[in-house]
Amino acid sequence: MIRLARAAGIVLWTLPGIANAAAAQSPPVQPAVFTRDPSTGRATIQAVRLSAPLHIDGHLDETVYTTVPPISDFIQMEPRAGEAATEKTEVWVFFDQHAVYVAMRAWESRPDLMVANEMRRDSNNIRMGDCVGFSLDTFHDGRNAYQFEVNPLGARTDGQSANERQYNSDWNPVWDLAVGRFAGGWTVEAAIPFKSLRYRPGTSQVWGFNARRNNKWKNEISFLARVPAAYGIGRGSFAASLFPTLNGIDAPPRSRNIEVKPYVVADLTTDHTAAPAIVNHPDGDVGLDVKYGLTQSLTADLTYNTDFAQVEADEQQVNLTRFSLFFPEKREFFLENQGTFAFGASATTGASQPSGDTPLLFYSRRIGLNQIGNQGLAVPILAGGRLTGRAGRFSIGAIDIGTRDAPKAGAEATNFSVLRLRRDILRRSAVGVMATTRSAAQSGTGSNDAYGVDGTFAFFANLSLNTYWAKTRTPGLTGRDTSYRAQMEYAGDRYGLQLDRLVVGDAFNPEVGYVRRRNIRESFGQVRFSPRPNRIKSVRKFSGIGTYTYVEDSTGSLQTRTADGEFAIELQNSDRFSVGLLGDFERLAQPFAVTPAAKVPVGAYDFAIGRVGYTFGQQRPVSGNLLVERGAFYNGHRTSVGFSRTRVNLSPRFSLEPNVSINWIDLPDGSFATNLVGSRVTYTMTPLMFVSALVQYNSTTRHTSANVRLRWEYRPGSELFVVYNEERETLTQGFSDLQNGALIVKVNRLFRF
Repeated sequence: MIRLARAAGIVLWTLPGIANAAAAQSPPVQPAVFTRDPSTGRATIQAVRLSAPLHIDGHLDETVYTTVPPISDFIQMEPRAGEAATEKTEVWVFFDQHAVYVAMRAWESRPDLMVANEMRRDSNNIRMGDCVGFSLDTFHDGRNAYQFEVNPLGARTDGQSANERQYNSDWNPVWDLAVGRFAGGWTVEAAIPFKSLRYRPGTSQVWGFNARRNNKWKNEISFLARVPAAYGIGRGSFAASLFPTLNGIDAPPRSRNIEVKPYVVADLTTDHTAAPAIVNHPDGDVGLDVKYGLTQSLTADLTYNTDFAQVEADEQQVNLTRFSLFFPEKREFFLENQGTFAFGASATTGASQPSGDTPLLFYSRRIGLNQIGNQGLAVPILAGGRLTGRAGRFSIGAIDIGTRDAPKAGAEATNFSVLRLRRDILRRSAVGVMATTRSAAQSGTGSNDAYGVDGTFAFFANLSLNTYWAKTRTPGLTGRDTSYRAQMEYAGDRYGLQLDRLVVGDAFNPEVGYVRRRNIRESFGQVRFSPRPNRIKSVRKFSGIGTYTYVEDSTGSLQTRTADGEFAIELQNSDRFSVGLLGDFERLAQPFAVTPAAKVPVGAYDFAIGRVGYTFGQQRPVSGNLLVERGAFYNGHRTSVGFSRTRVNLSPRFSLEPNVSINWIDLPDGSFATNLVGSRVTYTMTPLMFVSALVQYNSTTRHTSANVRLRWEYRPGSELFVVYNEERETLTQGFSDLQNGALIVKVNRLFRF
């Protein structure tokens, strides 16, 4: 027997863009499960309690699907914002004492045209085809949410969005999923255990819920809630303040909620560059990760003898600037709840890059990795802990972790500490503080400390203000040790404006953070005009963007000045064409080595570069971004060709993702080329088992590298990894000489209590 859960009461909703305006709306009257206010568009949903768990098989053949009406009436965000979706999508939300269930039925008028070519978990390619997604704002704070996404092949992504902007795709909870097909489309059934979620204390819950549908062959995006086109698919999925209210969920009483995940790893290592050389040296280790739910909304993570052998290698980059490169974090322990440690508007998640020259106060790759030259060397992590979650209107994040002595990596035993507090204010704004400490500073004796305050303020639908002030302390380092930023951004669909003022002192040195450039006073401005033509059916949007950057040092001397203009056409089939012209001024205070054999001398350089780009949509057999650039380069010239985010769909199971970056550079010292060629090759056996190989060649270092990984989630939350790494020198005649290599087998097992 199915019974409807008791209504959770009156729901208050603040209209987007109107401060302190509220509209009271009651939950749906039984047996209805969905209502939408015709005047505001605000929707409410009633969750339905099940008397028995659903059988997760993707068939939607249980009686409940005929007795409980579905939620439907999706609204387009693209291409015609505000109009009804052209393909029908139905949603059900159920729960019992163990889990929340979400089921969806996606009707298709042309099933033969669906685009689904990815089975691998957490692949960015899933969103590039037909898929459905749903979001849960379990704290009903209109800011943060859990994100789930599924395609017709059963591939899944899961992640966390924070403050309606940062996204962490490396949150991997335990949940069950199945997909199915029928003559008129495809179906999804998902079960998310309450143990995998964090939510407010208490049994009676009020959450936010939204659902999304991507219809790739029409290039149509629709949501259950009305989402402005200016938000785009990413921001639209994270816009928790727009989510319909989900009433009626009765959460189970708080349990111990303990997860224990031990691991064992064995490896065989060869290193011909070591002294003495190592050949097929066997080794092994064990370790442990523990997760404990202190409350329904606050979680402690403990780690001992942490190992990251299964992490994919970094994708190499060509660096034609005089500044250090940024590499994204890929280690699971640091990625989960990463958004909690966002500071100002400069934080990154996953593979994202920092915002230009804006420093990061916390950059987790400083922990367990030490940079020597262009090489990042691993430093063993002894043990550590992390506390993340919420307490009322406060977000809390704390990390304390220690590393061992690592003479070969040039690092001594060090303790790293990070504390982050953030308080929600107004409707979608927040203020916070952050502090970091490194017990052994890299630049001298004693510890390195950094601390700062920040604020993010959102007004109306598209206006935001972001600011921070931070200070560091490093023994033996003198100078201006502060940094601050003030940013204003208006991100409308038709118009965009961004103004930014950034200051980074010459002694600003957060050694648990990342600084691309010091001793700068940077002013930045960008304007955008993006009209949507009604009479050109093949074009979705035109876009004209103008950007101006002016950077001087503390004495007022001009260091960098760039003026960049771009015109782009976004087509209805998801292709994109762009042309641009960049004018650049650079002042070099010391010679800049483009390569070890070619240097640009001290001086002031004024040059211009033109570019043409074309993006081939994911529905094509071969997709990716093609970019061609030609122009001056300091005291010479440069021509470059790049093909990135490329994908060749050989079958739903087998794909190639080649990347090519070639630069032909002419300087007074001589002419040379830099070639970076690589590809990720992936074969997916099931949505929970795949093997991938990342193979790369860099002409600058004359090395080839390979990272081959087998990942099998043999039971929910438990995994087997088999990894092979090698690096070869290509300067020798005949077959490349092996420099180093390793074969690694790692198994972990999740126990939940």
